Amino acid sequence: MTVLQRPPANRIVHVLVTVPVGEGGQGGIDRIMASLKHELERRGPGDIRPRFLATRGRGHIALSLLHTFAFCFRMLGARLRGKVDVVHINLASHGSTYRKLCISGWAAMLGIPYVLHLHGGGYKRFWPEADTLLSRRIGAMFRKAAGVIVLGKIWRDFVLRKVPEAEGRVVILPNATETPSLPHKGGGDKVQILFLGRIEKDKGTPELCEALGLMADFPGWRATIAGAGEEEMLRARLKQLGLEGRVAVPGWQTARDVARLLSEADILTLPSFVENQPISIIEGMAAGLAVVATPVGAVEDIVSDGETGFLVPPGDVPALKNALSRLVEEPELRRRMGEAGKARHRACLDVAPFADALCDIWRAAAESRVEQQ
Repeated sequence: MTVLQRPPANRIVHVLVTVPVGEGGQGGIDRIMASLKHELERRGPGDIRPRFLATRGRGHIALSLLHTFAFCFRMLGARLRGKVDVVHINLASHGSTYRKLCISGWAAMLGIPYVLHLHGGGYKRFWPEADTLLSRRIGAMFRKAAGVIVLGKIWRDFVLRKVPEAEGRVVILPNATETPSLPHKGGGDKVQILFLGRIEKDKGTPELCEALGLMADFPGWRATIAGAGEEEMLRARLKQLGLEGRVAVPGWQTARDVARLLSEADILTLPSFVENQPISIIEGMAAGLAVVATPVGAVEDIVSDGETGFLVPPGDVPALKNALSRLVEEPELRRRMGEAGKARHRACLDVAPFADALCDIWRAAAESRVEQQ
């Protein structure tokens, strides 16, 4: 039996879910899992009983070891009480992988099936091609998983190339977000361009800054580049380009702030060099914004070039400028792309079908343990 099958929902399934920080966390995994938690709580008690526990925590990275050990201790306690059937492991690169190697190994020792959920956009760079100890350990973690969730076709192919034994246990499940809490009103008399993400090279913020610089003499737009990171460098460059009064750099934003920014924007842009499947793009589509992004990671699985937005080559400043300029100039094109993106979100990127699919995967993983016994 594989996680692609759907067993009957005839018994309670207890799930321990790893999250980096938990609700209020800035990262995409925390935001996705918070939306999932809200959706399952909205439905009320059912046969799936998840517990979301931090494995990284806030504060210095060294403290993450304490959170990891605490998770393993709780796993043991839940196993002794018969209150854990599946462990759901949200996985990214570097520290996340080292922590999850411990958690997956402990789960295997306790006889608890675990499901890997691969999020890290840089995992291709992180997982060594050479036959190293780390590569073997990661491969063993994937091979022993009851199921592997990836966000798009490119990641499925990557996992199966590395671990062909996982064939039949790899499931493509795109990221998802809740329906926006605020109605969309847009930027009014000036088209609002919005960037949501970490301000750094991998996210393409230097290229976005240069593209906006090429649009300096172009009327009818303003922009917000929101997120933590290299904010002062960005502000300095915007000042050099004469854009400090036209491009806002508000820093990190709370969930409420993000909801407001999305409701007041017209275009969502994320010109990244490295991604898995960005939450900010899905949030933009949910709000009815036209998207300008790069075809990296699993972005092409959700953004159709010329239909829900424009896809431009990473690092191509003129192409980024042209895509943004065209959407500023053509309100009907902008509206049409935004509506197409919203329709796609409601059909396959909303948190409700995402929760349904995850619950099926958890049930199947729990059933695999029953069969092994």
